[in-house]
Amino acid sequence: QVQLVESGGGLVQAGGSLRLSCTASGRTVRDRAMGWFRQAPGKEREFVGGISYNSDGTYYADSVKGRFTISRDNAKNTVWLQMNSLQPEDTAVYYCAAARGYYCSGNCFETATYVYWGQGTQVTVSS
Repeated sequence: QVQLVESGGGLVQAGGSLRLSCTASGRTVRDRAMGWFRQAPGKEREFVGGISYNSDGTYYADSVKGRFTISRDNAKNTVWLQMNSLQPEDTAVYYCAAARGYYCSGNCFETATYVYWGQGTQVTVSS
């Protein structure tokens, strides 16, 4: 079993930055692709970014491309989401997830690709 815990959320003004962390415990996630999703009130959970097990592939939603960066350190069992140039529309609960296998590739955006989920961390961007 894998437990994922997100941290780093908070309140930030538009144009600001936040760095979210996701730390895994229980079992290693070094052999799994990882993803970040977000869910705003009244909306479906949406894909933000994904990273392969060895960091050789990163994938982003068009809405965050060029502003957000996903990275990982397998020795620390941790994945990060660096978020720059934040906008009010980025306000959501952000979730970390561990995939079934090494890569998510074309399936990164699908929630069904992921088998473990964190509880989420709130990000609020004020205008």
